[in-house]
Amino acid sequence: MPSVATIFRKIAGLPEPDAPTAPATAGSGQTPPPREEPAAPAPEPAANPWAAAGRTLVEQQARPSQVAPVPTQAAAQQTPSMFVPVDEKSGALFAKRFGRGVVWTFIGLATLTGLRTWIWPAKTVITKSAPVPSGPTYPVAAAQAEAGEFAYDYLTWNANAPQQRAALLASVLPAGADTTMGWDGHGTQQVEAVQPGAVTIGTQGQARVRVNVMITSGSASATPQWVGLDVPVMQTGGGIVVTGEPGLVGLPATGPAAPSLTAAQSDSTLTATTQNTVDAFFRGYAAGTGAMVAPGAAIPQLPSGITYDGLTSWSVDVGSGDNRIGTALVSWTLNGATFQQTYRVSLTRVESATAATWQVATVTGGDT
Repeated sequence: MPSVATIFRKIAGLPEPDAPTAPATAGSGQTPPPREEPAAPAPEPAANPWAAAGRTLVEQQARPSQVAPVPTQAAAQQTPSMFVPVDEKSGALFAKRFGRGVVWTFIGLATLTGLRTWIWPAKTVITKSAPVPSGPTYPVAAAQAEAGEFAYDYLTWNANAPQQRAALLASVLPAGADTTMGWDGHGTQQVEAVQPGAVTIGTQGQARVRVNVMITSGSASATPQWVGLDVPVMQTGGGIVVTGEPGLVGLPATGPAAPSLTAAQSDSTLTATTQNTVDAFFRGYAAGTGAMVAPGAAIPQLPSGITYDGLTSWSVDVGSGDNRIGTALVSWTLNGATFQQTYRVSLTRVESATAATWQVATVTGGDT
């Protein structure tokens, strides 16, 4: 165990005292000591090392501003140190520096990302979900059918057969309902046509159905007229039921305004080339001959009693290819009256070994 003096010398940085050298013995292989000279006078007693060390420490504390002398290389080699520098290979040194660079780069990116989110917080994306239907779709078609049948029964009466109207209404009204529905039992009226229209949906399964009805007084000389009827209905577990008295309403004098359409440009060359083909087709269309019908096309013939009077106008739309469409205005005679009608005619190019012609593939009424 080191003594207190040894510990103090290490703390104070004092050199270790030289240990006495023991005389070499014979046979040890060492050089024998030199011949002793005559004894010299006895030296003075050596100074106390503890006192010298204390004086040195006091002097160092008294002069803290002085810079200690730089130890020489020999002294540095003699001074023990707990940390001994070790040369590292170039590969190990590169790996260490690279690892430190990766760590500091990661820390820098994390810091930068955090600062960016503080300054520019991420925007919250709100996704709009599709609206959820509140319930099943109202059965519009069923409401129109029920209201149309009721309108026919409600507006038909005959004073000579009152039970006929009551039986008809009983088939469409709930059990126990009044089958007279406000009729006083007089007069005669006949329904010629029924046309259900718009359905206005209310609350609690209720709705109002507009029905246009053509009525006559029942006599041969009577003039038919259209009337409007608003029929109240309700959706129940068993379907649609009429819930009460309807109301007669007026009809608009004119229909809604139609938007203006852009007329198709005419191909004058193909129009002139195919006009005889279209004229021959409509002549055979009324006569039932099937003239100028393209192979494989199925076009039903007109009923008997209709006479073809002529092709009033014909125009082929601008286009290209072997299939083209045109508009024809045709004049007919039916039951002593002459009237004009519009058709859209589809033409196809048919080739044979000797020639190529245009023939009719389809025909529809109207200008669309």
